Amino acid sequence: MRAVGTERDRLTVPQGLAALSLDALASVAYGPEAIVLVLAAAGARGLDFTLPVTLAIVVLLAALTFSYRQVIAAFPNGGGAYAVAKAHLGRRVSLIAAASLIIDYVLNVAVSVSAGVAALTSAFPSLYGDRVVICVAVLALITGANLYGVAESAKVLILPTVVFVVAVFTVIVVGLLRSHPVTAPTPVGPATETVSLLLLLKAFASGCAALTGVEAIANAVPTFRKPRVVRAQHTELALGGLLGSMLIGLALLIGHFHVGPNSTKTVLAQLTEAAFGDNAAFYVVQFTTVALLALAANTSFGGMPVLTSLLARDHHVPHVFALRADRQVYRHGVLVLSGAALVLLIGAQGDTQALVPVFAIGVFIGFTISQVGMVRHWRQQRGPGWRGRALLNGIGAVLTAAATVVELIAKFGKGGWLVFLAVAVLVLLFEAVHRSYAGIGRALRVGEVPGPPVQERSLVVVPVGAVNRLTQEAIGTALSLGDEVRAVTVVHPDDDEGPSESHVRQAWDAWHPQVPLTVLSSRSRSLTRPVVDHLRELAAAGEHERLVVLIPEMHLPHPWQRLLQNQRGVLLDRAVRRHTDAVVCRLRFRIELPR
Repeated sequence: MRAVGTERDRLTVPQGLAALSLDALASVAYGPEAIVLVLAAAGARGLDFTLPVTLAIVVLLAALTFSYRQVIAAFPNGGGAYAVAKAHLGRRVSLIAAASLIIDYVLNVAVSVSAGVAALTSAFPSLYGDRVVICVAVLALITGANLYGVAESAKVLILPTVVFVVAVFTVIVVGLLRSHPVTAPTPVGPATETVSLLLLLKAFASGCAALTGVEAIANAVPTFRKPRVVRAQHTELALGGLLGSMLIGLALLIGHFHVGPNSTKTVLAQLTEAAFGDNAAFYVVQFTTVALLALAANTSFGGMPVLTSLLARDHHVPHVFALRADRQVYRHGVLVLSGAALVLLIGAQGDTQALVPVFAIGVFIGFTISQVGMVRHWRQQRGPGWRGRALLNGIGAVLTAAATVVELIAKFGKGGWLVFLAVAVLVLLFEAVHRSYAGIGRALRVGEVPGPPVQERSLVVVPVGAVNRLTQEAIGTALSLGDEVRAVTVVHPDDDEGPSESHVRQAWDAWHPQVPLTVLSSRSRSLTRPVVDHLRELAAAGEHERLVVLIPEMHLPHPWQRLLQNQRGVLLDRAVRRHTDAVVCRLRFRIELPR
């Protein structure tokens, strides 16, 4: 039954498009506009190059789509560029790929959420002052949906994805059938630059933001239902076909209506208004765009947790990132991604333009590394048709490398250097974690057969307070654990309201548990220092080979009731672990309170 439930928690092709492709699909709302913003500097003549630049981007998209189909087949456990580089380009290169993809995932969440909120505040200007709060609220909703489960969140996203895709294609078809726009768009202003190769390269670099997210499906193959490879490949093809068609259609429509940039209205909004006019259809497209831009962050929530789980299995990030929750969710990866995006959103004050200059650089580094690694993969495998596959990935490597260089040149001075710094810092952190795990492995002699276990004479020390059921349970448990048991308590002579030493001994003798009690005096009202000093004295005496401290605690049924506890057990645990070599055991005694 569990296997069936596990498969139900995984993705179908439509769910995969909804969960892992929204970043790329929703980018048609800002990708073509990014091209127009650059080319408009050359006036109407520059705008004529919108379609050629878009076609160049679509050619790159096609190469990436077919290349990543091969990555999916070759590396069905996911990981994308990281898995490819690890297998064929070495550990260091794989860490660079992983770091660049993680940065892009975080930026995608921040950009998608802020862009969606920006579209909302454009429709309702009164909300502009609350944009940061709205960004945080949207991020919290998306995080909650992904903590609930990838497949569950994907089901929620299918309907708005279908509506958005249908709406965009309807805008394209209706607009191209019209000889004149219903509502005239913003005209192109006078030229301030001439059409040059540099201008076209800048437009290409800006438009390449539409390609982020193409790799997410290859990174998250394990989240698909069986047959995982086939479903993931079909999803990749569907993404490439839909995205390429929408980009070309919108480029044709931009040229058809001669749309120029507008500071208050997006290019997509102008195209929609030109095709439909200011009516219900216009608002359907706008609100669907708002939803998709906000939800496009889900692509990162599908891809990055899988990537960090692979890094954890290779000992480059804490192993907790490889743990799954009940609904097949890598919960820690989701939370870290959400936290990092939250920092960016607050730091940028919800301004998309403050984040866009560094967007997409990281993913193109990963694109290039992945394609080069796949060329080496096919050369080593040399199976049937390996030359054709290697040629396809080789073409992809050349194209993505060229695009990476263009991205770096165009965006380096606008904050692109921060991506290099962040990649370097992440790689150093990965290496530090790996060294730590390697040291732990050597200390534990992992892989060696240890000698026989040695039984040692132990003393169990039980810190106690008043004589009650908790003390009874603690002493009983201690007697079953060690060779000798001693209780210890702390009194404060200067505290007139607290129990005195004589009162404590009288209560202990009346109970008579056959266990000696040591009473420690503390004038500073400290609990931890006297106990730690006493444990050090016992260790120095050398009468026992093993010293164990059993700390008893109540475990109340409700979280709000636990707030009523004094947390002395936590403080004592921390002090004993920090200042002694004693073994610490925590005894949690469950208490059911009467109603």
